[in-house]
Amino acid sequence: MDFPERFSNLPAYAFPRLRALLDHHQPGGDVVHMTIGEPKHAFPAWVPDVIMENAAGFQGYPPNDGSDDLRGAISDWIKRRYGVAMDANTQVMALNGTREGLYNAAMALCPEQKNGQKPIVLSPNPFYQVYMVAAISVGAEPRFVPATAATNHLPDYTSLPEDVLNRTAVAYICSPANPQGAVASRDYWADLIRLAEQYDFRIFADECYSEIYRNEAPTGVLSVAQELGADPERVVLFNSLSKRSNLAGLRSGLVAGGPETIKRIKQLRAYSGAPLPAPLQAVATRVWADEVHVEENRALYREKFEIADEILGGVQGYQSPEAGFFLWLPVDNGEQAALKLWQETGVRVLPGAYLAQGDPGQNPGEGYIRAAMVAPKTDTQRGLTMLRDCLYR
Repeated sequence: MDFPERFSNLPAYAFPRLRALLDHHQPGGDVVHMTIGEPKHAFPAWVPDVIMENAAGFQGYPPNDGSDDLRGAISDWIKRRYGVAMDANTQVMALNGTREGLYNAAMALCPEQKNGQKPIVLSPNPFYQVYMVAAISVGAEPRFVPATAATNHLPDYTSLPEDVLNRTAVAYICSPANPQGAVASRDYWADLIRLAEQYDFRIFADECYSEIYRNEAPTGVLSVAQELGADPERVVLFNSLSKRSNLAGLRSGLVAGGPETIKRIKQLRAYSGAPLPAPLQAVATRVWADEVHVEENRALYREKFEIADEILGGVQGYQSPEAGFFLWLPVDNGEQAALKLWQETGVRVLPGAYLAQGDPGQNPGEGYIRAAMVAPKTDTQRGLTMLRDCLYR
């Protein structure tokens, strides 16, 4: 049987690679998981009650694009958070997690050609791997742009040559960045939007970590696009309750953009989407409307930022993240460091090279490990202390 060639050379996903690296070795102590960005803080206590109150909704097919109430709550949240009015009927849609939306947006919006040539989809490097697979799935060329210390850990798309920009159809950008925690400034967004207007490509803004920050709320792309008077179809926003509300398993995300953008995504989803069950849509409606639990969650992460700074502040090259909940820690070799840490302490982290593309010596993640600060404070403190003592002393 023949299989599609376009997926034959995909690298293994990060976590199967990690299991292959570590699992045939014994851990050096009680296991401390710091690999997956799966929040461990409590979600709002009333979530199960809302599910039970709406349990009859499991009997019927759910609204494909999100209920009126859910889309209204999402629109209201965007207005509160970004100061931008988005029509609940034509400019927002509920997602079954943002990974679905980040993939399907490329399917719905990336043209088959750009200026008579194969289109390019830009991605930061390191990157969330769905960006790459989305580009390959639509027959585009994924182009990985380094997001390193030299560029403040965000990709410098403005430095790309004109022949690349003329073929660019989509640019993915994650802010706050996974894994580095860097935040796109107002000027960064403005430069990218102007570049997209000049070369006629779309910006897919993955802002799933936007509500976990230390001091000031990260600037959102929609706010800057409105300020500049950009084409409303130019920017597509993605966000989620996974990190904001510790509800990764709820699978409630959003996509927001211009009316034609959302029309096309809705059309594709009518054939291929998997809508959120109605009781979970009811929960999501209430969660998007509540900010009290978000502020409490943010305070817990601030405590862990301070713990990380205290423990790792003396490590050469350590950069305290602006936002998100990952630490991007410099090492000589990420795989060797992760294996050493596992064998000697039981702390489990992810080699940075697994989140990036490039040959050995050219992969911008190979000199890093990623540690997720999602566990309770005491576990995080213990894990980071062992990490420091094992790798940096």
